[in-house]
Amino acid sequence: MLRVGLTGGLASGKSFVGEALRDMGCLLVQADELGHEALTPGGAAYAPVIAEFGREVVTAEGTIDRRALAALVFADAGRLARLNALVHPAVVRREEELIAEFARRDPGGIAVVEAAILIETGSYRRFDKLILVTCDQEQQVERALRREGAVEGDIRARISRQMPLEEKRKYADFVIDTSGQKEDTLRQTRAVYDSLRRNQS
Repeated sequence: MLRVGLTGGLASGKSFVGEALRDMGCLLVQADELGHEALTPGGAAYAPVIAEFGREVVTAEGTIDRRALAALVFADAGRLARLNALVHPAVVRREEELIAEFARRDPGGIAVVEAAILIETGSYRRFDKLILVTCDQEQQVERALRREGAVEGDIRARISRQMPLEEKRKYADFVIDTSGQKEDTLRQTRAVYDSLRRNQS
């Protein structure tokens, strides 16, 4: 089975490409979703995050307010690193469980893990191939602003703290440019999928 990492900057089109690869027959594992699961009551990171960041990140219903948590950590590199240290191991464990389960079902399959900070955390080394999704920064901002509650200043601050896409290119086996029409992105994604299949033969 081929293990593939899928990464890119904020609002660069990772999810669109990941979903296209899933439609082509890949297993798609979305690290963001697993991170959200880890923060739900009873999740692996729920109690440690509350112990670290305090009850002010907990809603009246007892769930972690991810927006409040983000506001606490994204302006403070040290606190962001502590949050990642609490959540990341739980996410990786779950990724590996899902990949192993898929490998048993489909030993000749392709497992794709979509995550924003694969390169920054060193997790890219766990994969046979790495796909980088790119577009220009203004497109990232424009797309991110469509999300509920988005604030332009926060978006630009988050992008500025991420590894530049040009730096990420050095690690990538494939680059998909999402700055054009969706049809063009799908064409590039199909070409990458076909290449991954050839890698297995």
